[in-house]
Amino acid sequence: MSKVEPATIRARVAALRKKMRENGVDAYLVLTDDFHASEYVDRYFKCRKWLSGFRGSAGTLVITADEAGLWTDGRYFLAAAQQLEGSGIELRKMGEPGVPTIPEYLKNTLTDGQCLGYDGRTVTDAYARTLKTALSGKEIRYAETLDLVGELWTDRPPFPAHAIWELDAAYAGRSRADKLAFLRAKMAELGADWHLIASLDDIAWLFNLRGGDVAYSPVFYSYTLLSADHAILYAAPEAVSEELRARLEADGVTLRPYLQVYEDLKALPAGQSLLLSRAKTNVALIGAVAEGVKLIDKPNPSTLAKATKNPVEMENERQAHIQDGVAVTRLIRWLREREKDGSIARGEITELDVSEQLLGYRRARPDFVDQSFSPIVASGEHGAIVHYEATEESNIPVRLNSFLLVDTGGHYLQGSTDITRTFAIGELSEEQKRHYTAVLRGHLDVAAACFKQGCTGVNLDLLARMPLWELGLDYNHGTGHGVGYLLNVHEGPQGLRLRDVNGGAPFEEGMLTSDEPGLYLTGEYGIRIENLMLCVKGQKTEYGQFMGFEMVTMVPYERRAILPEMLTERELQQLNDYHAKVCRLLSPWLDEDERAWLAAETAPITK
Repeated sequence: MSKVEPATIRARVAALRKKMRENGVDAYLVLTDDFHASEYVDRYFKCRKWLSGFRGSAGTLVITADEAGLWTDGRYFLAAAQQLEGSGIELRKMGEPGVPTIPEYLKNTLTDGQCLGYDGRTVTDAYARTLKTALSGKEIRYAETLDLVGELWTDRPPFPAHAIWELDAAYAGRSRADKLAFLRAKMAELGADWHLIASLDDIAWLFNLRGGDVAYSPVFYSYTLLSADHAILYAAPEAVSEELRARLEADGVTLRPYLQVYEDLKALPAGQSLLLSRAKTNVALIGAVAEGVKLIDKPNPSTLAKATKNPVEMENERQAHIQDGVAVTRLIRWLREREKDGSIARGEITELDVSEQLLGYRRARPDFVDQSFSPIVASGEHGAIVHYEATEESNIPVRLNSFLLVDTGGHYLQGSTDITRTFAIGELSEEQKRHYTAVLRGHLDVAAACFKQGCTGVNLDLLARMPLWELGLDYNHGTGHGVGYLLNVHEGPQGLRLRDVNGGAPFEEGMLTSDEPGLYLTGEYGIRIENLMLCVKGQKTEYGQFMGFEMVTMVPYERRAILPEMLTERELQQLNDYHAKVCRLLSPWLDEDERAWLAAETAPITK
């Protein structure tokens, strides 16, 4: 995907400002979100990308009469700086000293009587309240129904309505009827007559359904309204086959058109109560709720239930990661062969070649569905761009004597994977090896954590950073995120972070979480090592229940980049035990030559 010309971006921003003047709007927000607060969205919703040219998955534009700013986080600082160059849009690096938050900026910029506008369908009620609280000391007007970018985007893609399909209970581990009964019991506990669900992953989990409306996320655009005797699924009728419709109706689920939810919310009886999550429900939906209906703002009960994989899902995930491990391990061998035959030295192997080769290996695995996100294959200095994505424009040959960072994942009927390996291509310097080993140590230390039930990722994050901090180094992203079961590759509520942002939920048995510390040297190289871990119960004593992690990703580490003398005895034993398990679990799926090669790759490392 080529970069949009800066002149085109400047013209689009100028056209938006004209629309703002016509509507009496002094500041206009353009978020990355769809109508469901999703992290990744269909191309129909990529208004921020169309307007700014910035392609990252997170970022918010604020346009005023004479300023344009894009707020994004540390994952995208380098990429955003490159993609915004010459556009007239200023990069605002979130969390950096001297950079105001969006609410702070609006408070400092807007004056009494001015108007803040946005498309309320793409703004959660919780975020709108944050903005209004920040501006509460001023007389600010709000225009919450303006899709000004949509008015300008004449070749906007159509709204998606791909086929919806059913995930068998043999994979889901629980039936649709069982999940509906569970949610109704939670509603009763909270005194709710109705429950509105707007988050796509929660809806897909509840009904054991999957779709294809968002690239790499097997979800479908929909809403759900649930009561003690009604279960209504709002989705595109043409996306549901007659056979699936019949099975849904047999379980007491009624299908209605996607936008019918607004009319049904207006018709709710006064005096009744509606359970919803303001953090996952947009302003327009809240505004449609009939007067006299009591709102109960609580996290969706399905979110935690979805995150804590049941025993069937846990075992399925183990199997999915064995299949994925076979694919990635075959890629490692392929790269080694390309080094030996001189293809890499001759510049014949590019980042996109590596991506296509791995996709081919994945497609050959049983029950593969799709990639779980757009692959990151980054050679040399590209590895320092945390969320780099190779395009025809940026694609470069894999470079010798540096690192190749490969962060990819797959969806299988047995679950979702997300793995990063950083490969040594050619000869590495001692400093490169020292940096790799420090990242590996933090990765291993998180995986070995023993902690009491109730601990969160905020309690554990420093384990990943300590070996880097000892060298005066760090990385500017979270250490880990939750992963869904054949759903979103980034899925809470748990995480591993320095601060309590999606990292504040206690770890529970069955949670699937990434462990991915890194190091990024601008203009030189990047290193990231990532496995997925299942949270499991450990011993229980008079002091309480203890917990730990089980690595489910099964792929060798880059032994050519490891300095054994830097590892503690425990870390070295942990590394060798992991490699022995990788060899044992993958070997039955490999041919004789591959097994011999893997045995050498996973042989014990000594000091």
